Amino acid sequence: MSIRRGMIAFVLLLCITVSSAAAMGQIVTPEQMLKQIFTADVVSEEWFSAAFLAQVPVGQLNAIVKQYRAALGALEDVQGNAPTFRLTFNHGYVAAQIVLDGTGRVAGFFLGPPEPRASGLDNALDGFRKLAGKVSVLVASQSGVLAELNPEQPLAVGSAFKLAVLAALKDQVSAGAKAWDDVVTLKADHISLPSGILQSWPLGSPLTVHTLASLMISVSDNTATDALIALLGRELVENYTALNHPLLTTREAFALKNPTNADHLKAYRQGDVAQRREVLGKLQSLPLPSVADFTSPQALDVEWFFSAYELVNLMAAVQDLSVFNINPGVASPADWQHIAFKGGSEPGVINLTTWLVGHSGTNYCVAATWNNDGVLDEAQFIGLYSGVLRQLAEIDAKP
Repeated sequence: MSIRRGMIAFVLLLCITVSSAAAMGQIVTPEQMLKQIFTADVVSEEWFSAAFLAQVPVGQLNAIVKQYRAALGALEDVQGNAPTFRLTFNHGYVAAQIVLDGTGRVAGFFLGPPEPRASGLDNALDGFRKLAGKVSVLVASQSGVLAELNPEQPLAVGSAFKLAVLAALKDQVSAGAKAWDDVVTLKADHISLPSGILQSWPLGSPLTVHTLASLMISVSDNTATDALIALLGRELVENYTALNHPLLTTREAFALKNPTNADHLKAYRQGDVAQRREVLGKLQSLPLPSVADFTSPQALDVEWFFSAYELVNLMAAVQDLSVFNINPGVASPADWQHIAFKGGSEPGVINLTTWLVGHSGTNYCVAATWNNDGVLDEAQFIGLYSGVLRQLAEIDAKP
């Protein structure tokens, strides 16, 4: 339900592209430049274009490089083809992109989250065990569970609940009750806060069911999600989730978390399912809160709760749909024949759920969730998750 962005596939630390720079004494390759940046005692401003340094000062560059080296140790190897590389350190890996201008200076630079080096799936889960708060991880293949950490514990999963909406929609299409090319008219009560784009579209816009589903999955569009819940009916979607009765729309969740609606939140918390439905009815006429109201964890009991097992089962039911062809999430497309990804986040909540089909033809799924009352280090979580996917890719590549 992130109001900050759709679920990210990576962490963008630096990414600036420009085209001019002063002459450099010697032209280096991108691989050489990466090795130079991570092995030198101090990063030199002479290695970067003036336009780049205007956006990212050399002092900030040195601090970032020092942070990575402290976390991962010394650089061992650089592999890949420009502009995309994989950096191997003593204790882990980093995805990197680098662009040099015509004189060999850095014009664009990207560093992904640190990915700890692991010797197996159990070892890859060690980092998750050290996270503060509540964590759940399930790594499964078509032959069974490969690794797990509290997989039966229901946790708040943010926008990953949209897998339940998609599963309900798929079944309705299969039954002939709905069609992917059905047209839905955008209404005022569909409008929610970001993430997404439809909240800015004019009311009355005609949208196909497939467009709504594609936006719901690829950019986690909250308005598209609420439009689909309205189309399907709340009670129908509730059949696809054990704990979320009543199932909140994203607009309702934002309204309950709105500090000005404290009385409604109290009544919702104290009510049974029927009473909670009455509270939700009273929220429909209330204005949307401001995005600025959601910068720190609050009312984390007002969420969507799923166990890792439930998320894996939901993903298994919908992973073949074309709406997953847009955003692969954290996984590297080169490692897999097919990827289906959905995640979710809000302050204090993050989930990543990915279905993978290996080059061997084997199916895998990884669901990981982290809840904590404090601000989460999402880059760390994504790095740990990437480490699990790397282990699976290596397992799948074995003869």
